[in-house]
Amino acid sequence: MILVIGTLDTKGIEFEYLRDCLKKHQLEVLLVDAGILRQPQILPDMDRQQFYNLAGVDVRELATRGDRGEAITKATQAAQILATQLYREGKLSGVMGLGGSAGTSIATAAMRSLPYGIPKIMVSTLASGQVQPFVGIRDIVMMPSIVDFCGLNRFLRSILQNAAAATKGMVSEYLRQIGERSSEATFENKNNSRKPLLAATMFGVTTPCVEKICSGLENDFEVVVFHATGTGGRTMEQLILEGAIQGVLDITTTELADELVGGILSAGSNRLTAAALKGIPQLISLGALDMVNFGPMNTVPEKFQGRKLYPHNPQVTLMRTTPEENDALGKEIAQKASASRAKTAILIPLRGVSALDAEGKPFWWPEADHALFQSIRDWVAPQVEIIEVDLHINDPQFSSTAIEVFSKMIGK
Repeated sequence: MILVIGTLDTKGIEFEYLRDCLKKHQLEVLLVDAGILRQPQILPDMDRQQFYNLAGVDVRELATRGDRGEAITKATQAAQILATQLYREGKLSGVMGLGGSAGTSIATAAMRSLPYGIPKIMVSTLASGQVQPFVGIRDIVMMPSIVDFCGLNRFLRSILQNAAAATKGMVSEYLRQIGERSSEATFENKNNSRKPLLAATMFGVTTPCVEKICSGLENDFEVVVFHATGTGGRTMEQLILEGAIQGVLDITTTELADELVGGILSAGSNRLTAAALKGIPQLISLGALDMVNFGPMNTVPEKFQGRKLYPHNPQVTLMRTTPEENDALGKEIAQKASASRAKTAILIPLRGVSALDAEGKPFWWPEADHALFQSIRDWVAPQVEIIEVDLHINDPQFSSTAIEVFSKMIGK
């Protein structure tokens, strides 16, 4: 079943066309009305009162109050409840939506409540802009509508046809994978052959290190690498909390610097906390803590204009962290690592933490690195092992040390 949620009082004609396109692909559709302004333009499969009941609100009272913000909030709550319920009942094979800001907020709320893998397509007037609030850390496909939703026309028909066809393809593959996983699960239960899943973090300036670690562990583990761009860190932390990860190689902790200093790639204040909360082994290193990320050079805040800046490319400007900032980062890492009840180690590369932080490179600043290292030594709890290696983070021997340390931590 494809769940389609929308405001049928203002966009009923467009939703009717989308439903017809989906049905042409032999897909079962549950069309839900989330509108409150006027009577729906078409007949839904779930009416608005049934829908808003899920959020514990009477739609007539909601309409009488006329508070658009409240209506959208209640609709997003109802959408999340409905999608989760259908998924748990084994009835859901995908979610679709179309709309502007309100429709996008409602439909993507349902999508974000669902696990990875299940198809999620949002046709939106906002899809070519800043979509992070709608996508979050989920695998949502944002498809630009090109034109606004004000009746059907040649552009919108083509886009909705393509969206329906894409949904058909995604659903077919999703159902195939479910069948395949079911078969694999039976085989794995009999043979106990499934590899434990590890999470690792990587940035362009730590790629050689992480690639070698992954290669060295691939025989015994499946290693999933997260790009430390804010979204990557948040995604990893969430998967750890959901119990999907059995161990962490947090080699690239650069997102902490963006959170502290105000860069654009922060993963939030909860970064580096999930492994401790779940009690799983983690090996932490200091990859790319020499830098904070900004956009093009002209977007760097004025207060940082006197700092050491490096144009990584036309769209990304890097700023070197200072000894004072690194002192704060070392304390944060030490305290978060010390909160874990599982085996935890911090691996320190004494000759530099990124490709730019090496002798002769733009961010080489030994005093700043030493402040980071000493702060960790000063603040870490006794149960956390500190391993100091007189190597650069991208030295192959550093990766070998990381593999050896982690293998010992988990008894391999």
